[in-house]
Amino acid sequence: MNYVLAILLPPLSILLTGRPILSVIVFLIWVPAIIFSGGLTHPMFIILAWILIFQSREDSRARRYGRYRDE
Repeated sequence: MNYVLAILLPPLSILLTGRPILSVIVFLIWVPAIIFSGGLTHPMFIILAWILIFQSREDSRARRYGRYRDE
């Protein structure tokens, strides 16, 4: 579901992955980029959101299976 949200509202999707500061920065860049470029930069923000979603899922998966154990 977060991937679909990334298509429509990338800053909100980034916020839901647990990166609030980055989502505010992306929002401040995203709004003028959408207005001035007519939506041509929107795919760049979608790709950024998808990468962050994938990374957060991999981190949670690694924590679940103990790959970040202190040795």
